[in-house]
Amino acid sequence: MPVIDSHGCAIDVEVAGPDHAPVLMLSSSLGTTKHMWDPQMAAFTKEYRVVRYDRRGHGKSDVPKGPYNMEMLARDAIAVMDGLKLGKVNWLGLSMGGMEGMWLGANAGDRFDKLILSNTSSYYADKTMWHNRIDAISKAGSVAAIADMVINAWLTKDFQTAHPDVTARMKQMMIATPVEGYLGCAAAVRDMDHREILKDIKVPTLIIAGSKDPATNVAAAEFIRDRIPGSKLAIVEAAHIANVELPDVYARTVLDFLRSN
Repeated sequence: MPVIDSHGCAIDVEVAGPDHAPVLMLSSSLGTTKHMWDPQMAAFTKEYRVVRYDRRGHGKSDVPKGPYNMEMLARDAIAVMDGLKLGKVNWLGLSMGGMEGMWLGANAGDRFDKLILSNTSSYYADKTMWHNRIDAISKAGSVAAIADMVINAWLTKDFQTAHPDVTARMKQMMIATPVEGYLGCAAAVRDMDHREILKDIKVPTLIIAGSKDPATNVAAAEFIRDRIPGSKLAIVEAAHIANVELPDVYARTVLDFLRSN
């Protein structure tokens, strides 16, 4: 797996799939690693050269001192593309990955064929949740302080009951996130305001929302859809980490859009 330097921060990257296929770049949720996308890799790599990476502060990437901001995180993605000599890619980002995707679509749209913004929001008017989450982790010195609360937003209760092994793996992924990295990224989400840039996104865009997602609800997705010219909205019956809860439905939703004219 290559390691790409982004302004002094080492970003751990994995590339899989046919050498000359079109590229699909994946960006994951706060508190997860690139392995969040494991359920889709078999389907995606049949048709695409898939690039996935650990954002700064997560997984095997460096953990610079925070706070971070959304432009910084989006520019890390551009650095990965440049490091791999990729001119244009398709972008699929879930939650934070969708937030980065909005910035990229508005500010570097010529680098993208299509955008998929999944389970995401453009702005948080009430920042209390983020202040509380940052305070809880800071006091405890561990992301474990919020793990039970967050997993209930990530996955429905029914899924957790039916798939305790997957639930445990996702929870452990979250807990393993370095405190400094989580706090730095949480600050970026808290402070983000993409409302005014949505109109500048000219790249063909699909928004995916989970009907049972309490973190980034359907109304947040509709707000984005209504402001990105020509964008489409797909709603799936899942909570926040929709690709884990509905792996096959999610893969099909993504691939159908990427294949469309």
